[in-house]
Amino acid sequence: MPTETPQPAFVLVRPQMGENIGAAARAMWNFGLDRMRIVAPRDGWPNSKAAAMASGAGRLLDEAVLADDLPGALADCTYVFATTARVRGLTKPVYAPERAMQVAAEKISAGEKVAVLFGPERAGLENEDVARANAIINVPVNPEFASLNLAQCVLLTAYEWRRASGEVEMERTDMGGADWASHLEVEKLADHYEERMEEAGFFFPEHKREGMKINLRNMWSRMPLTGADVRMLHGVLRQMVRWKDRGE
Repeated sequence: MPTETPQPAFVLVRPQMGENIGAAARAMWNFGLDRMRIVAPRDGWPNSKAAAMASGAGRLLDEAVLADDLPGALADCTYVFATTARVRGLTKPVYAPERAMQVAAEKISAGEKVAVLFGPERAGLENEDVARANAIINVPVNPEFASLNLAQCVLLTAYEWRRASGEVEMERTDMGGADWASHLEVEKLADHYEERMEEAGFFFPEHKREGMKINLRNMWSRMPLTGADVRMLHGVLRQMVRWKDRGE
């Protein structure tokens, strides 16, 4: 049985190629989605090509809900999005994928059952399909090449769902086993460089001396240094001083 994690159902409407159904399953499972519904697949069901393409996401195909028509696939849903790259001339809310999945997350949190429709590969959803949806997801593709592969559209929407559900880190730093340098470590590094630069006569002319020191301290504070970085920079300076002393 599918997991009980709250999530939208992804509905493939009259998909034409088994390979694309399998690729869509992989795209869904990449982002933790496993509620697939399939409406009137052209080549019948089950489909061996879909299973081969799904690879490790074959469970989604085994558990997919098969429906003869779209009303049957949406019978238990309370809110439905239809994905399209084309202007439809229908009066409906139109969302970018990011905002659509934020709305989906809000509705699912409130106990609603949400579905997202994806059309067949050749021309996408028909207006009759879109008319059954509550809102449209308009994918901002290149207007000169609006054709979007079924699995690509599923992948894009699934990614936005994962972002909306708070499971995507917007930014992180991989530390590679290191730790950030403490304020004290950076302070001692700054002292070390300031002392050596003082000896070298760097802080000149005299009236600019304090300003140059402040700028140098400010530079160190802006650097995201690890403890290993600090040790290396101490070592660099010591070696340069040794090299200078040997040359005298």
